[in-house]
Amino acid sequence: MAAWNLYRHRNSDGSSKDWAVRSNSDGSITTRWGKTASCLPGVSNRSGVRQFDIEKQKQAKGYVLVGEVDIDVNGNVVFPGKTSATQSQAPEPDSNPEPLPTPPVVEALYWTIECRAKRAVRMDLGIEVRRLIGAIQTLTEHRSKPEQDWNGWQQWIDATTHTEVFELSGQIKQVYGVLPCLFLLALKAKGFKGVDIDIATETARDLSVDLKAEKEVLAFFGTDLDSIRDTAEILGLLKPRLNLAAAMSNTDDCWF
Repeated sequence: MAAWNLYRHRNSDGSSKDWAVRSNSDGSITTRWGKTASCLPGVSNRSGVRQFDIEKQKQAKGYVLVGEVDIDVNGNVVFPGKTSATQSQAPEPDSNPEPLPTPPVVEALYWTIECRAKRAVRMDLGIEVRRLIGAIQTLTEHRSKPEQDWNGWQQWIDATTHTEVFELSGQIKQVYGVLPCLFLLALKAKGFKGVDIDIATETARDLSVDLKAEKEVLAFFGTDLDSIRDTAEILGLLKPRLNLAAAMSNTDDCWF
């Protein structure tokens, strides 16, 4: 299978549609499209147009790059690290099959932002981006760093420095750790008017800002709600829990 660039357009009603493109050896362009799903049934071949130009046209219509994928002849979309079901024949039944490990529910996260807000809102967004990143840096000063540093930190700083309208997209890999995900969810939870932030799994399931409903995502990063509670409270994703013991220790003795 050849590499395709996959784009996604999110509609105001919460639904989305995908469009993918690749260049062929004969100079032609092949595109596929359909509702966001594991298969894109629509297909077309065109000549006399550059992939760069047609991608720009789609971006102008609101499509945002998700990433590079493989698509087989039947339109099945295969994200990096996954294997197409059509690549090999199913094995013969085994009378004593070895138990196979359960694959992770989440294998990758993809994020997009479309900022079309007014200038005042864009300025507030930039302030909040820097506040959150500063809080995260403070939290991680004495902690071990993830295997790889997420390049999205600088992307967000650069995009919000000049308070212009912008679009960004990218991927959060497991090696980046959970902090980029918490950062994006914290921004999404703020609900800036005119700023659409989406974080989704490779199956296009949108993440909720309710961390209690995202146990699989936290498990993907090797953590859980209790482990990241302090960080989530500081970022505003969870309300601080009342420490009754500490509250009682600061209460004067009221016995008469």
